[in-house]
Amino acid sequence: MIRTEGLTRRFGERTAVEGLTLEVGEGEVLGLLGPNGAGKTTTVRMLAGLLAPSAGRAWVAGHEVTQNPQAVRPTVGVLPEAPGFYKRLSVERNLRYFAELYGVPDPRSAVQRVLARLGLWDRRGEPVATLSKGLRQRLALARALVHEPQVLFLDEPTSGLDPESAREVREFIRELAGERRTILLCTHNLVEAEELATWIAVLQTRLLALDRPGELKRRLSGSRVVVELGNPRPEFAALGLPFVRGAALDDKVLTVDVGDPERDTPVLVRRLVELGAEIRAVARAERSLEEVYLQLVGRGDAPA
Repeated sequence: MIRTEGLTRRFGERTAVEGLTLEVGEGEVLGLLGPNGAGKTTTVRMLAGLLAPSAGRAWVAGHEVTQNPQAVRPTVGVLPEAPGFYKRLSVERNLRYFAELYGVPDPRSAVQRVLARLGLWDRRGEPVATLSKGLRQRLALARALVHEPQVLFLDEPTSGLDPESAREVREFIRELAGERRTILLCTHNLVEAEELATWIAVLQTRLLALDRPGELKRRLSGSRVVVELGNPRPEFAALGLPFVRGAALDDKVLTVDVGDPERDTPVLVRRLVELGAEIRAVARAERSLEEVYLQLVGRGDAPA
């Protein structure tokens, strides 16, 4: 449903997105991560047909974005980070206006259907200005869905929401993915990304990594071994082994960064036993998505 090949956007001498190549299938959620200024919003604007790329190609819902952006726009729904509404108009009138812009055949029925689905039908007559931030975010989702798009671009959909409202939005995103809609989710909330995304892409002008969340964590955190000790002593962190890149003792847990866990763990264990350690458990540690993300954007040269 979404495919890019070398997608690039430059603004004068500054490159916002460079050589982006990825593919997202029907019903999948791509969590697009990256620091501010990494090119996430620029990527969404190009894919939605709102901004022409400087180079490369992209396809959304079967349409070639660079050649026919007008055909792309009716197939996508966009939830911007700061959605704007006509605040003096009612909830229903706002949504009717956008449904008519999209050329929805029966705007009245479409608006009723999507407002009911998002729990806003009883608030349909209220001015948008009177709604809470959580309700406005629901309305923004309703606007993105009123024309029944196949692809959704969601930019920070739970930003600034209280925990209950954020949970409701996340549950709704799951429902949408279950309906075989393809979703591109831009977020700084790494827990949310790991919870919702089928794929994680880390962008910092260019693509640093693209994988499923679990595989990404395993691939980039496989050099850490955790040893639980019965008799922790400070000298156990000074192992004197050539493959040890670092070691830290916290209470009874010794964490060791090694070159190759499968090759090095037996040698590590023998050395600890020689030093008099009582070993209760040994495991290969998995870094959190936050640690992996910070590792990637910190060094900026990880392979995709």
